[in-house]
Amino acid sequence: MDCTSEESARRTDSQALPEPEGFPEAGGDDGLSESFQLLQMDVQSKHEEETSPAHNKESHSASWSSKNVQRKQRHWERIVSSKKNKRKQERERRKAKRAEDPSNGTCLQHSKRFLKALTKEKLLEAKHSGPRLCVDLSMSKKELSKLAGQIRRLYGSNKKASRPFWIVLTGFSADSTLYEECLRMNDGFSAYLLDMTEDDCFSLFPLETLVYLTPDSEHPLEDIDQSTVYILGGLVDESIQKKVTFQKAREYSVKTARLPIQEYMIRRQNEKNYHSEILAINQVFDILSTYFETHDWPEALKKGVSPGKGYILRNSVE
Repeated sequence: MDCTSEESARRTDSQALPEPEGFPEAGGDDGLSESFQLLQMDVQSKHEEETSPAHNKESHSASWSSKNVQRKQRHWERIVSSKKNKRKQERERRKAKRAEDPSNGTCLQHSKRFLKALTKEKLLEAKHSGPRLCVDLSMSKKELSKLAGQIRRLYGSNKKASRPFWIVLTGFSADSTLYEECLRMNDGFSAYLLDMTEDDCFSLFPLETLVYLTPDSEHPLEDIDQSTVYILGGLVDESIQKKVTFQKAREYSVKTARLPIQEYMIRRQNEKNYHSEILAINQVFDILSTYFETHDWPEALKKGVSPGKGYILRNSVE
């Protein structure tokens, strides 16, 4: 009886005390079940951590920081782009202003290399299709330094002209004193874009194409013909003897002409009563070049005839 009661009590206790949840049953795959439970706990822990308010706050902070950097970068890019546009507009404004102001010329708009190439192109074009100006240096004996300076100024004016002449220096020997003076006084003289020859202008060109410009001629020059070769005597005014160039032209039966000073200018009253139509070769060239561009004799004469010659334009008299 006692034994039976004790056994019954043990059965009742065994049924009343359940096994702990989550632990493997006896006789099962104890190791696999325990590992699975640990994995579940780890995943759950991570999920809770990710969904926690602290984690969300940190993620939001990182996202806001990234957007802030992008916003600053876009702002900086707009500033840089605006500065570039302003600089471009300023360059265009200066370029337009230079183009509107003729006093600036093209020197401010182009490089020196470009201008040099443009000048060379114009001069070479004049060699083939432009009027020719021959400077007769066969008579040059005195005032050679002054003559060399006049040749330099003549060539400089021709380079600047929009419609240049082709210059030919005739009766010009490389072993002459004048040639040495030109080399000494004129930088780059040996590279001048013009013709230099020892031949006389009368043997170099057909006589019917020549016109000798001399102040002693009876015929005023009316126009410039591109098929004509115009000759200037290479003499400075201090060494000129009357009618030297005129007599040489008659010797070869060549036509002559004078600048139309008498037709467009009058003698100016002055104390010395000095009046002269004899001009330096560079002054004559300035008149020819200006007329060739403008077809305006008063404008051309105003540029070449200095007040010291004693002449003024007719329309300038009050």
